[in-house]
Amino acid sequence: MGIGIDGVRVGHWTDSVGETGTTVLVLPEGTTGSCEVRGGAPASRELDALAPDKAVNTVDAIVLTGGSAFGLASADGVMRYLEEQGRGVPTPGGRVPIVPTLALFDLGAGDSRARPGAEQGYAAARASSGEQLLHGRVGAGAGAYVGHWRGPEGRLPGGIGYAEKRLGEVVVAAVCAVNAFGDIDHGTEEISFDALALLQHPFDFTSSRTHTTIGAVITNARLDKVGCRIVAQGAHDGLSRALTPPHTRFDGDGFIAAATGEIATDVDIVRLLALAAVTEAIRSIAD
Repeated sequence: MGIGIDGVRVGHWTDSVGETGTTVLVLPEGTTGSCEVRGGAPASRELDALAPDKAVNTVDAIVLTGGSAFGLASADGVMRYLEEQGRGVPTPGGRVPIVPTLALFDLGAGDSRARPGAEQGYAAARASSGEQLLHGRVGAGAGAYVGHWRGPEGRLPGGIGYAEKRLGEVVVAAVCAVNAFGDIDHGTEEISFDALALLQHPFDFTSSRTHTTIGAVITNARLDKVGCRIVAQGAHDGLSRALTPPHTRFDGDGFIAAATGEIATDVDIVRLLALAAVTEAIRSIAD
C-alpha cells in the first residue's frame, strides 16, 4: 500500500548491518512546503528556503536520513536524480531541485562509520518508483530506537511509522522516523516523569546526543507556505501526544509539511488531521 495522495512516492536505502539508511519522498510538481523544528539538537539542510518569507515556493522531494549531520550528504544524490527527471526551480544555469532534509542520530547503533551519502540518496530516490514500504526498520528508521534514556540495554526498537487521516476529500499522511530520547506514549496512563528524574543526576550531555524524531506530513490540500508552517506545528503537537518527554534538548525533532494543492479547505482542518496522523504514526511503532 502506498501513500494515499496522488503523485507522492516513497523510497528507501537501508543498511541493516550498519543500522542506518535514507528515506526519500518524491513529490508532485508544484508542491508547496514549510517546516518547524522544536528539538534542541537538529541536523538539517535547505530548511531556510521553506520559510514563508523566502522566494522559493515549491518543494521537489523531502529527505529523512540517518547518519546525523554526515547523512545530510544523501540529499546530493536525490538532487542528481531529480535533475535527471527535469525537476527543480528554473535558473540561468539549469533547474535546481529543492530538497529539504532532516537527519537523526544513529551513529551509536550498528557501525558508526556507516553513513548515507550521495550514492545512497540517489538509490533511495530511484527506489521510490518501486515497492512502497511505510513501516519498519527501513530507510531512516533502520538504526532508530526509543527510550534512549533507559540506556543501551533498556531502549526499544524504533523505525518508520506511517498513518493517514481523511475528512471528506482532504487527506493528510504522516511518515515519521522515530528515534526518541523518550518513550512512546499511548495516552492510556499518567505522564511518567522517570526520564526527567534521571536528569536530576549527573548526566553526560556529550554521550547523550543520540536521538531525534523527524518526519514529513503531506496533504492534498491547497495551502501556501504559511499554511504549511501551521500544519508542521500541528505535526509537532501530535509528536507531543505520542512521545514522553517530547522535544528535549537531546532531540532534534523536526517536521516538514507539504501540500500538493488539489483540494480547497481550511488550514485548521489540515492542522488537526496532521496532529492525528502523526500521533498514530508514532504510536504504530510500538504495535
